[in-house]
Amino acid sequence: MTEGNTPVVEGEHALSRLEQEGEIAADYLEGLLDIVDLDGDIDMDVEGDRAAVSIVSEGTGRDLQKLVGRDGEVLEALQELTRLAVHRETGERSRLMLDIAGFRARKREELTELGVKAAEEAKGTGQPVKLQPMTPFERKVVHDAVAAAGLRSESEGEEPQRRVVVLPA
Repeated sequence: MTEGNTPVVEGEHALSRLEQEGEIAADYLEGLLDIVDLDGDIDMDVEGDRAAVSIVSEGTGRDLQKLVGRDGEVLEALQELTRLAVHRETGERSRLMLDIAGFRARKREELTELGVKAAEEAKGTGQPVKLQPMTPFERKVVHDAVAAAGLRSESEGEEPQRRVVVLPA
């Protein structure tokens, strides 16, 4: 594959595409912050196979909590809107991950701990452990934690009641 006259390795192309997604998302989110008159800095990164964009507070972060909403509901909606903005610009579906004021990072830690505890319970009792319904992001974090603990898990049910079930060995 070539870009102009310069050959591009596939991994480099993917990285530049993800960086482009991050740039588009950052511009979109900066505009949004201006509209709602909130202060925040935007950090961009590439995590695995997706662009990751974070809005971090310059101060206490209280104002940014409005953009997180109750249990991350507003954050989820903003993530989808940001993905749509990226799609509009690139013509490709985005798997971009948005975090605001560290909400997702804290949630990831809590969910990892939940997955480890559920795996320990399933190992100890020999019975499947059914967890509460979760969002796709939450289920992915729990599945990863269970796998790291050496057990299998699966999702069951229909949205929005879809849940993780941790299976004993």
